[in-house]
Amino acid sequence: MPATIDQREGGRAGGQAPAAPARPLDAASVRAAYRRWAGVYDSVFGLVSKPGRMRAVAAINALPAERILEVGVGTGLALPHYAAGKRVTGIDLSPEMLAVAERRVRAGVAATIEGLHEMDAEAMTFPEASFDAAVAMFVASVVPNPRRLMAEMRRVVRPGGTILMVNHFLAPPGLRRGIERAMAPLSRILGWHPDFAMESVLTPGQMAAARFEPCPPFGLFTLVTLPRDAA
Repeated sequence: MPATIDQREGGRAGGQAPAAPARPLDAASVRAAYRRWAGVYDSVFGLVSKPGRMRAVAAINALPAERILEVGVGTGLALPHYAAGKRVTGIDLSPEMLAVAERRVRAGVAATIEGLHEMDAEAMTFPEASFDAAVAMFVASVVPNPRRLMAEMRRVVRPGGTILMVNHFLAPPGLRRGIERAMAPLSRILGWHPDFAMESVLTPGQMAAARFEPCPPFGLFTLVTLPRDAA
């Protein structure tokens, strides 16, 4: 599910720096983490991530959008669930994860899979306005620079299109946030940031325009639906 370049230069919005995780990942760390996870990702993470993933796919299927980009397609867990008539392109930074996704596509899916590409989500090679919608599932807390990820998603989605994310975000102050902060030093092993704040990826204007839907289990993940044109 990775897709990626350096968070230390994270941009400013509204005069405030985004609340970036304290231990930025880099592309090499992400690749290494998902090389380890590729063979067991579905069994280890597939079940807990399924409710959020299925809500994101259902939201995509409900859109009139036809050309879909899945950023951080990983092992392709979502691919069998896209509706017929959708034309889906997937990208990921991990060749090992993509190999699993390719086997899943060969087993049969309803949507048209137009390509699975090894690609950095922070520096995509697609032309502007290539897609009607883009979805990133469990990716924002993986990339080194989430704001750059969002900028690239906006670039490749046409004006009037839709951007969706489902992700774990840092909890409000309390026990869960304490656990997330305590897990932060394990980011390079996990391949994602337990202490990832929503402000790291969304500007204040985007947060005002977005729709948020908590997802099981226990609201651990949030589905974010954002108009592409929100700044």
